[in-house]
Amino acid sequence: AALARQAAAAVGASHRLQVLRGQDLPPGWAGKVWAQSQGVAAAGDVPWLWFTDADIQHGETVLRRLVAKAEGEQRVLVSLMVELSCQSFWERLLIPAFVFFFQKLYPFAWVNDARHRLAGAAGGCMLLRRDALERAGGLARMRAALIDDCTLAGLLKPMGAIWLGLTHDSRSLRAYSRLDEIWSMVARSAYVQLEQKPSRLLLAVTGMTLLYLWPLLALLYGVLTQVWWLWLPAAVALLLAWRMYVPMLRFYSLPWWWGASLFPAAWLYTLMTVDSGRRHYLGRGGAWKGRHYS
Repeated sequence: AALARQAAAAVGASHRLQVLRGQDLPPGWAGKVWAQSQGVAAAGDVPWLWFTDADIQHGETVLRRLVAKAEGEQRVLVSLMVELSCQSFWERLLIPAFVFFFQKLYPFAWVNDARHRLAGAAGGCMLLRRDALERAGGLARMRAALIDDCTLAGLLKPMGAIWLGLTHDSRSLRAYSRLDEIWSMVARSAYVQLEQKPSRLLLAVTGMTLLYLWPLLALLYGVLTQVWWLWLPAAVALLLAWRMYVPMLRFYSLPWWWGASLFPAAWLYTLMTVDSGRRHYLGRGGAWKGRHYS
């Protein structure tokens, strides 16, 4: 809190910043949603609410452009997937794949289509209409949500059109130098994403195996045994997956040949998802800030 006030004073904006002391967490609330709720209450009667994370650095015009887009297109929620840190080896291996798989779960074109039921958002940057939130029942309706951003998007989309995009203008300052840091980040909520259902976990593992492991095995076996009808479809499947990954490689300024990293990254994310289920049944699921929300 002191650092926040010092930063505001350094740029002459102390009068524009209010730092709140958080109240104790009530039963049945997730910590982040409770913090957001306190912020909404303190904001008073304002037309717009902007949720952002402490480790995000925004460009100077980002907020202005978000408001212009929301007002110009009559959207109740506009959100940006910010540029994540992609410097270390583990970040280059896993972070572009993380965004790639997020886009497969939440295709932006479907999210942005008011006629489609799918809703998604990125918690690092979300601008929303206060009146739409109130009409939806407020944050109390999602008080236990562990994936707060997509839950909020699902709450607001029936109130009006939403929009989700990708940007270089806002970026995360949080670095992941080790595998275990990314592993913990994913394993915390992956099983929640699957609604904590063993059947969905099995389906997810089967799907990832068929898409990213089986083609490699079929290619190797087909080449070794010279069975063209085995290795040829496998090669086509791998090339298609590689081609789909190229735009994300470009976004993170990685060379085209780095697309081969998608396949080991997919295996690691599959293992993280399985571990997320394991943690849930051991009573250690949904860990955040020292609390477990299973």
